[in-house]
Parts: sequence; C-alpha cells; structure tokens
Amino acid sequence: MPCTTILVGKKASNDLSTMIARTDDGHYDVKKLVVIEPKDQPKKYKSVISHVEVDLPEEPMRYTCFPSVDLSKGIWPAAGINAANVGMTATETITSNPRVLSADPLVVYKKAKKRGEKDVPGGIGEEDIVMLVLPYIKSAREGVKRLGSLLEKYGTYEMNGIGFNDENEVWWLETIGGHHWIARLVPEDSVVINPNQFGTDSFDLEDALGAQKEHMCSADMREFISENFLDLNQDGEFNPRDIFGSRRDQDHIYNTPRAWFMGRYLAPFSLSWDGPNAEYGPESDDIPWSIVPDRKVTVEDVKYLLSSHYQGTPYDPYSGQDTGKRGIYRSIGINRTGDTALCQIRSGVPDEVKGLEWVCFGATTFSAMMPVYPNVPKMHKYLSEVTMDVDSNNFYWASRLIDALADHDFAACIQNIERYHNAVAVEGRLIVREYDAKVAEALKGRGKKAEKAAEAEKLLLEANAKLCAKVKELTTDALGKVLATSSEHMKNGFNRADN
Repeated sequence: MPCTTILVGKKASNDLSTMIARTDDGHYDVKKLVVIEPKDQPKKYKSVISHVEVDLPEEPMRYTCFPSVDLSKGIWPAAGINAANVGMTATETITSNPRVLSADPLVVYKKAKKRGEKDVPGGIGEEDIVMLVLPYIKSAREGVKRLGSLLEKYGTYEMNGIGFNDENEVWWLETIGGHHWIARLVPEDSVVINPNQFGTDSFDLEDALGAQKEHMCSADMREFISENFLDLNQDGEFNPRDIFGSRRDQDHIYNTPRAWFMGRYLAPFSLSWDGPNAEYGPESDDIPWSIVPDRKVTVEDVKYLLSSHYQGTPYDPYSGQDTGKRGIYRSIGINRTGDTALCQIRSGVPDEVKGLEWVCFGATTFSAMMPVYPNVPKMHKYLSEVTMDVDSNNFYWASRLIDALADHDFAACIQNIERYHNAVAVEGRLIVREYDAKVAEALKGRGKKAEKAAEAEKLLLEANAKLCAKVKELTTDALGKVLATSSEHMKNGFNRADN
C-alpha cells in the first residue's frame, strides 16, 4: 500500500520524545480509531486476503488501531499504541528486485484449481501485522523480534517496512522477499524518511548476527546474500538498498522526490538540495535514509511534511505559476489517504500519559491532526463511531468533506485551512498540558495503586472527550468556511451585472 513514513529519534525531537508516523494511502478507505481490549483480541487469527491462520499468545495487552470500517477485505489496523507505551506503524509498501524475489519468492495465497486439491494459504501482510504483533510486545526491540519470527514462520505476500517505538528507541524493519528481513535502530539524533522504497542504506551485518545492539536480521542473511549473488556493493561497503531495493524510472517519479522534499526541509543548510551543483535532487538514488536535522523536530514539522505537495518548488500541483513541471511528481499529501497516525512516546511524564496518538483522517494537505490519549478503555465516538454513510458529526467524514471542497479552490481556501490546522494544534496542546498535570497530581501522595490508576483513566477519558468536543467545533467551523468559499466560486455563478 503506497504510504510515506517518518521516524524521529529521541534526541532529534524537541521534547525528547520518540515519534513514528505514516500516511495510510493505498486506496480510498473509510477508517476509524478504536481501542481493542484483551477480551476482544482473538485466540486464533485468520487472514481475509491470504487465508493464513495464526495461533496467538495468551494475555494480550490493550491497544489502539485504525481498522477499516468495511471489513470485507480485512481489518487493516494501520497503527497503534499499546498499554506498555509501545507504538507501531504498519506498513510502508517498499520495493524490491527480481533477484531477491526469485531467491525468496513472496508467499501468495493459491486457490485450489480443481476438486480434491486444497487452497494454499499465503503469508502475513499489512492486513494483519499490527494485531499479530502490537498486543504482545513491551518494547520496540521486542516488536522487531516478534515480527521477524512471524515472517520467518509464515512468510509475507508483499514487501513491507514497519516502524516501532518506545520511550527510548525507534526501530525500522524491512522485509526481504518472502521470509527474510533486516532491522535497524534509528540513531537518536536522526530522522528517517521513507517513501515506498527499500530505504536502509547502511547496515552492520556483524552486529546483526552477533550482539544485535543496533541491527537485527534473519539468521541466515549472510548465506542468503552469498548463495544468491545479491551483493552489488563495491569496496567492501554494505548498502542494503543496493542489494535488496530497486532503482527504477518509476521510483524517480513516485518515490525519490518525496524523500528529496523531506530531506530539503529537515536539513536545508547542512546539505545541498537545489541547483545544478546540488548534492541531492528529486530523482537521486542516494538520498540518505536517515538525516541529522538542522534543528529539533516537532509534531508540527512531521505533520507539515506528511501534508506536503512540493510547495515552494516548481513541482507544486497547486502552484499558480505555469512552471511546466507542476504535478509531475507524486505528492506526500494525497487524495486517497485514509488515516495518518503519529505515535509519540514521551519522557518525563507518568506512564499513564507517556503515549500520545496524533490522528488525521483524509488528505493530510487539508485535514487537521489532533492528539488523543491512547491509554483508555474506549475511544471517543467522534473518532470511533464511523460508518460507511457520510456524516459530518465524526472526524473522518468531516475531514473528507473539507478535503474535497478545498482541493478544487486551493488558493481561496488555503488561508482558512492553515488557520484551522493551527487552531487544532494549539487547542490540542493546551488540553494535553492541562490533563498531563491533572493526571500527575492524581498519582501523587498516598493511596492504593488501583485507585490512582482508576482516577487517571477517568481523567484521560475526560481529556479525550474535551479534545474531541473542541476539535469538532473547530472542524465544523472550518467546513462551513470552506463550503462558503467553494460555493461562491462555483462555475455556474452569474449576476445581472455580468451580462
């Protein structure tokens, strides 16, 4: 599924939080945000797409996810944060090449062709991965190990990149063929940018097959590379992107320009991105996977990048100038996004509020991103009670309506859109600050641990209700303004004085 991922290391963020974020934009998919309690997690899972059956461990944890409202093609949970304050995004569809896919073919479901034969199940994939992994892990590192073991046992029918974060670490795992994988710890001072390509561009195979301090991989990775003549590197360097990834003309239109725009924003001074002597251009094959940003990175920076459409460049599809290059590259903010999740795990706050889940539905260019606390037994109805019927009383459909109206009248609507985004961010942060303090106060002093936990949970439910009420108010106002502007500029407009 086409997506864009950003991973932020602890020392690269402004507040020493870790962040993992991803747009979920493979197709027009109606989504919601829900909480899955342990009693609602199945003991055995069966995939709709691949028909694979997986026995699940006992004692799952509570977790959030973004399931599809229409379950005919599976759950597609997208992202979430669990009760241990571990976040997960799944999955970024990445690229590969024929050498890899012939050495370890994808595990694709095969329906029986004649009577007496049995269907052959496929592997796991984006439909499944979050619910197979997130309820059972207590750290980002554990997430890598669990997913790696599932890939080795069941295989996968697609190429995927998956992010994990906890309070201190961010890990990125990429699948290789049907059963192989590698994973890297994101450097604390760096930001990873990954747009639908195999991204990892350096790797310590000795560490991965030994101490596993910052790298992990399939146990037979060295033999897999050697026996299948996959190593294309020169001078002893080990670049997984060259070995396992792609270098196609289509990448230069669909993928690398997104990495270029994100890198250009994150490191505008330390690296050169524009002009004939630039180190990296929009079609460069060697744009770094991780970048030390020129300044600390905020939630708002991540939202801006995931909303971007090459603004300030000749490639902006909304530009009023005829540059001859408008719209030639695939934007990050795109019409078919169902949800965008930013999983933030914070330091210096009680465990009950370490996790913040920033939620955006629809096209990120126009839709706002709001925070909610994930450590609750139930998500507020503004986010969770979404149906296939269009209804502006929930965040998903209200966002979709704003997207469609504003896109057709970008120049006239964008000022109100930007004010709306800022208002949601400001009001969201104010409420989070208020309830961070209230929860911290409730957990102080004497008293039973269970009673304190119950009081904290009550406060977090109250906080989410307050957040949703404020965002609904701001979203309804923005929808009204965009509707008014779009109505005034309809093509069938005419006045008596026009003749």
